[in-house]
Amino acid sequence: MRFSDWEPHYTAILEYFGFEREADEEAARLLGSLADRDDLGLLEALIRGRMVTVCGNAPSLPDEVDRIEGTVLAADAAAGVLVDHGIRPDAVFTDLDGATDLFIDLSRQGTVMIVHAHGDNIPLLRHWIPRLPGPLVATTQAAPLAHVHNFGGFTDGDRAVFAADELGAAGIRIIGFDLSDRDVDPVKRGKLYWAGELLRLIGYDL
Repeated sequence: MRFSDWEPHYTAILEYFGFEREADEEAARLLGSLADRDDLGLLEALIRGRMVTVCGNAPSLPDEVDRIEGTVLAADAAAGVLVDHGIRPDAVFTDLDGATDLFIDLSRQGTVMIVHAHGDNIPLLRHWIPRLPGPLVATTQAAPLAHVHNFGGFTDGDRAVFAADELGAAGIRIIGFDLSDRDVDPVKRGKLYWAGELLRLIGYDL
């Protein structure tokens, strides 16, 4: 998705939550300076022309792992659920709020870590990026930079779907998503609302 197409939705999200664009831009610049590599080509090779399963971290995920097909993209802490079921994700989309040492192990094993910068996770970027030894792709929800990409999307899960769509997946299966979950705080509920709205833009009505 071109940033000119994404920007109106991004602006609406900023206004909805009261987030500051300047903070997102600062985080993106920091991530660009911390990331000494850009493995977008590897991520694209895992996705283009292939069936892709995007795994969210809803409580239903353990009951849905038997539906996984093709390339496996995990949303943040969903990676741990998959590993517990003997599945190493091909890529993890994360803003690092669910990061554990498992991410270091997965990175070392070759899982592509797609790390997202936003205004609230600057300390996490400083902590985790130097500890990830393997393939890395940097992303932002603000304007993209030379090696900091914006595929569209807002939460870890819907960003994974947007990336799979943008990078030419032959088909996308979505599991472990519960956008109607009411047992979450108001901010999380708002994020789930926006995830649903954004996914509908590219043809996925969950």
